[in-house]
Amino acid sequence: MTAPEKLVEIFTDGACKGNPGPGGYGALIRNNGETREIKGGEANTTNNIMELTAAIVALEQLKKPCRVELTSDSQYLVKGMTEWLPGWIAKNWKTASRQPVKNRELWQRLDRLNRMHQIKWLWTRGHSGHPENERADQLANQAIDELR
Repeated sequence: MTAPEKLVEIFTDGACKGNPGPGGYGALIRNNGETREIKGGEANTTNNIMELTAAIVALEQLKKPCRVELTSDSQYLVKGMTEWLPGWIAKNWKTASRQPVKNRELWQRLDRLNRMHQIKWLWTRGHSGHPENERADQLANQAIDELR
């Protein structure tokens, strides 16, 4: 498969008020010079679920294979996709300590999306002034506020 030429930039964040508690996700999708914002939430969830959901929902907006740079402040998401996923699959969705992988269904959706697109998973420190990460955080928190 040849690499798609088009680069799409995605910036995601998840948030939770209480863990578990009401949660939200936000994402910015930058494509062809235009930026689209998405957000959503769940009444009873965890921060990790919202971090994964933000990436899933954003990537599912792409209708054909793309080169993607996805930036998140979630080490859980980025390390999961770049370091842990191959081992989980090889161990039939068990962790190194032989426990079932939490949020397996979400990881499996991310794995399918990761194989569809050419994704570079990037980490940024949260709340450090990264403009797109700050905006994704605002969207995630707006989604929580809208649930209340």
